[in-house]
Amino acid sequence: MLCWFCVSLYDETQEVCLDAVVTIAKALADANRLRILFALDGRELCVCQITEFLSLAPSTTSKHLSILRHARLITSRKDSRWMYYSLAAQDSAPEVKSILAWVRQSLDRQAGMTSESRRLEKVLKLPVESLCGT
Repeated sequence: MLCWFCVSLYDETQEVCLDAVVTIAKALADANRLRILFALDGRELCVCQITEFLSLAPSTTSKHLSILRHARLITSRKDSRWMYYSLAAQDSAPEVKSILAWVRQSLDRQAGMTSESRRLEKVLKLPVESLCGT
């Protein structure tokens, strides 16, 4: 495994391994996965809410979530029958914290994110039970 040391956005020296960088870069290389990170910023969402927000098939949404989870950008927890997702915690690896901060800053500057915010607000107003088919 090829590793090196660098300085993060937080001026911390850290060891970064090439495999981790490649995995994270691949995870960020899809607009729908970036939309998921945007939707999860500051909140936890059920997989049904994420599926509704993306307007994708549940299997496609699950694949995107799996890729983000593998890159350690998001975490999941199961509650009864439902899976809930959130951004990686503040105690996650330094490269994950740096990447999530960069994604937030980048998306905040995008004009098109206003429509995404409105779409997310609509999804959040819907009862989770109606989305999850309970």
